[in-house]
Amino acid sequence: MAEYKGELTDDDWAGEQGERWLANLDRFEAMIAPIGEALLTRAAYQPGERVVDIGCGGGASSVAIGQAVGDQGEVLGVDISPVLIAEASARNDAGNVSFQIADAGAVALKQAPFDRLHSRFGSMFFDKPHEAFGNLNAMLKPGARIDLAVWASPRDNAWMMELMSVLRAHVDVPPSQPRAPGPFAFEDLEYLEQILASGGFNQMEVEAYQGMQAIGGKDTSPQEAVHFVLGSLGIGKVLDDQPEAIRAAASKNLLAMFEDNYKQGEGILLGCKVWLISATA
Repeated sequence: MAEYKGELTDDDWAGEQGERWLANLDRFEAMIAPIGEALLTRAAYQPGERVVDIGCGGGASSVAIGQAVGDQGEVLGVDISPVLIAEASARNDAGNVSFQIADAGAVALKQAPFDRLHSRFGSMFFDKPHEAFGNLNAMLKPGARIDLAVWASPRDNAWMMELMSVLRAHVDVPPSQPRAPGPFAFEDLEYLEQILASGGFNQMEVEAYQGMQAIGGKDTSPQEAVHFVLGSLGIGKVLDDQPEAIRAAASKNLLAMFEDNYKQGEGILLGCKVWLISATA
């Protein structure tokens, strides 16, 4: 078995990971769209509210919030990736939505203070989360509400466990470090509550979202899903460093796993669990 000595992370959002997300943007959006809709429903944005959307990526969530707050409201989407902000701006035709390249954990936004803060999978990657959430608080009016979507434990996310099972059949990957910046940094709700409190947020409330996630979206075939996963997720970065024989064998196993979970018209369905979080500044 080959050994991988790097880190299985997706944290270079200003560089390579932002490029990988952009190259697969529509499939990413299709895959997490139901979760985004659940977060928006829970947040229940009102006409006239001013909202900052942290880690906005390609801007779909920002535009959806813009529709909810109406012409009298305002949305600023913030992301550290220049290429994603450029794409979000190019796709945007809403007059009440704008985008800015910035590190949300450190930037002082001239448009602040905002009424609300939103983040769909964009709040788990801060190197210094205590300081970052303090900075997020500084963007908001006193009493403002934040709404976050963060992944629950990998054990409760079959889509991740199945991918890692295939990878670890071919490559010896070191275990991830609990609470390290990355997709599952806030799986532990006690830890997340500590982070929020250190940043000046209180009254944390949690709703669990559970469902079947279509890998790459419902229109993605098993073969397309292999290309999507290898071209966009951390597993692909690990396999890029392996000999061709290992990459080919892992790809074959991925395809078989995706075919086993494929339903015509619904896509490749694997279970997921997400924490929908709200708290008050």
